[in-house]
Amino acid sequence: MTAVPEVLVAEHAIEYTYTRSTGPIIGAFLTGLRDKQIKGIRAIDGRVIVPPVEYDPVTSDDLHELVDVGDAGVVTTWSWNATPVAGQPLDRPFAWALVRLDGADTGMLAAVDAGDEAQMHTGMRVRARWADGRVGSIRDLLCFELEGDLA
Repeated sequence: MTAVPEVLVAEHAIEYTYTRSTGPIIGAFLTGLRDKQIKGIRAIDGRVIVPPVEYDPVTSDDLHELVDVGDAGVVTTWSWNATPVAGQPLDRPFAWALVRLDGADTGMLAAVDAGDEAQMHTGMRVRARWADGRVGSIRDLLCFELEGDLA
């Protein structure tokens, strides 16, 4: 008879027990959202990147010059989400869109509450809708809405 090797079993939980600090760039961006202000960062060639990053994605240069951009802009591309799931920004159909804010050269991914898909189009103007109790979180910017529909 051949001996059956003993199988070793050990409990192991994969977890990440640390908290990442936001640092000066993302920290300033989140603080800005708390204060209803959107910040970008100026690249060496003058482009304004939103949301801000610590390194230029094209040149890898360190970036440090934070700049304010508008809270309104233009939808550059979008996709309709007819069936939102738990944890998404809205509990009704909405669009995921890249919004190029006034004063920015890149698009920021965000939800757009357009009411229905027929209202969405590339080139439309949208404005930020802010949370009431802002705390310095990405969720302080609830979504964007059609600029003409603001109360």
